[in-house]
Amino acid sequence: MLNGIRIIEFEGLGPAPFAGMMLADLGADVVVVHRPGEPGPTIGSDNLLDRGKRSIVLDLKSKHDLQTATALVNSAAALIEGLRPGVMERLSLGPEDFRKTNPKLVYGRMTGWGQTGPRAHTAGHDFNYLATSGALWYASTPGDIPQSPATMLGDIGGGALYLVAGILAGLLNATKTGKGTVVDAAIVDGSAHMMALLMAMAPNGNLVEARGESLLDGGPWGRMYRCSDGQFLSVQCLEPKFYHLFLSKIGLDDDPRFIRQYDRALWPEQIAHLSDLFANHPASHWAELYEGTDACVAEVLSPQRAAVDPHIQERGVWRENGDFLQPAPAPRFDGRAADPGSIPARGAHEDEILAELKQSGLI
Repeated sequence: MLNGIRIIEFEGLGPAPFAGMMLADLGADVVVVHRPGEPGPTIGSDNLLDRGKRSIVLDLKSKHDLQTATALVNSAAALIEGLRPGVMERLSLGPEDFRKTNPKLVYGRMTGWGQTGPRAHTAGHDFNYLATSGALWYASTPGDIPQSPATMLGDIGGGALYLVAGILAGLLNATKTGKGTVVDAAIVDGSAHMMALLMAMAPNGNLVEARGESLLDGGPWGRMYRCSDGQFLSVQCLEPKFYHLFLSKIGLDDDPRFIRQYDRALWPEQIAHLSDLFANHPASHWAELYEGTDACVAEVLSPQRAAVDPHIQERGVWRENGDFLQPAPAPRFDGRAADPGSIPARGAHEDEILAELKQSGLI
């Protein structure tokens, strides 16, 4: 879909390289500028987030390599960087440095706190941005410690995906107007923005500040249950027709305790009864009981077990890559699932990238 569009990514951590991977999955020519030396211990040299990209190693403290980096940016439609505010400007690689030489450039900036504000220059991680934005507040049942899946809600959901959306919007705008734009994608902004669907429930009384008392985080039909094998079952039969089907499969459709689905006073007793019930059998027993129904019940699977689930397997959602799994590119276009790109060695494409820049007269 993005064939022929070159995007330059300056090596970073977390959401910025994920955004670059997603754009590469979508067909863009993503050239990642790696730093000299070995990568940090968090990811390692065989970096899944580099799949489908081309790699060049540049030392931005070197005048010669900095000139090459400048030429690369001038050859591109968009740029991705995830450094602290001001770092790219000090390298003469900031947005203003390309206003005249590449006026259509879409400049994608990925940070936790944003380019401005009291915390803009301070460190933080996924949980910190979620905690500050309010997105972590409903992330547990009452009495439990708020927790969300590592990296997914903040780094990826509130960060990388907003950066991708901003870059795509910027590219469209540049096509129409001939002018580039600076995309300020902050995890704290995006994670708050993602709460819009949840916050839309507040005017009708279906969302309150107290955890465990709202429509989506309090009822017995919207939570996880531990089973006899220590595995978990997800239940989220919000709508009455799904709720009644859920109850009928376990013989509770005529139980007076469960007739009034939205009666908050009954929720604690309902939760206790269902907790005891589901603890009598392994999660696979309950998953099999509900398979093929609209009761909205599913076993909580690890990625390894998910990879062999019939539905996931048929769609090819997870792919094997040597000794580890990787997700297939998403979304799909015209019903076709794309194959993941190969993971380049650091600097593997240096010669061909430099040759392209020379041919274009940029170096």
